[in-house]
Amino acid sequence: MVRHPILSLILTAALQGAGQCAWAAAPADEALAEQAASCAACHGQEGVSSNPLWPNLAGQHARYLVKQLQAFQGGVRKDPNMSAMAAPLRPEEMEALAKHFSALKAKPTPIQRIAALPGERIYRGGNRQGGLPACMACHGPSGAGNPGNAVPALRGQQSAYTIKQLQAYKKGERTTDGESAAMRGIAARLTDKQMEDVATYLSGLH
Repeated sequence: MVRHPILSLILTAALQGAGQCAWAAAPADEALAEQAASCAACHGQEGVSSNPLWPNLAGQHARYLVKQLQAFQGGVRKDPNMSAMAAPLRPEEMEALAKHFSALKAKPTPIQRIAALPGERIYRGGNRQGGLPACMACHGPSGAGNPGNAVPALRGQQSAYTIKQLQAYKKGERTTDGESAAMRGIAARLTDKQMEDVATYLSGLH
């Protein structure tokens, strides 16, 4: 795999930073350590991103993460940065990276109860008038998702990122919900305010 010299220096420095990356403790997996450090440059050493538009990966289901990497690699899901990062990955590398971030602990954002209430109502009860089902029907009461069906965990996710993905589903720009188009159908019924409310609630859910 061809490495950019400047990126290599950055990744080397990241790996030397107090051994915070789990892969750094496994010299036999030096290539995977470098890849994990590369992921951590955007998604954080502990899987919690410092940029609200980038997703937290900590505690996300490994199967779901692999599916998303495959989608980026195959062009089903599009993002200039992630498509480039996923392009050279072999299946076993995707699996190893997914297991690494899945094993990290999700960290919800502290939010005030009053700010969480509107989103909680939609997440737990849907909106009959708007034809919205309860989000927890698929993603679970605690937002833990369903690893067997590769339904993602939503608890503790960046609210700005959640809104961005709901908008992408609504516009048809994201189609990783497959033939069912379930998320596209739900997002199409959500107003911008409802998206914001649900995203705020999820960011603090645990």
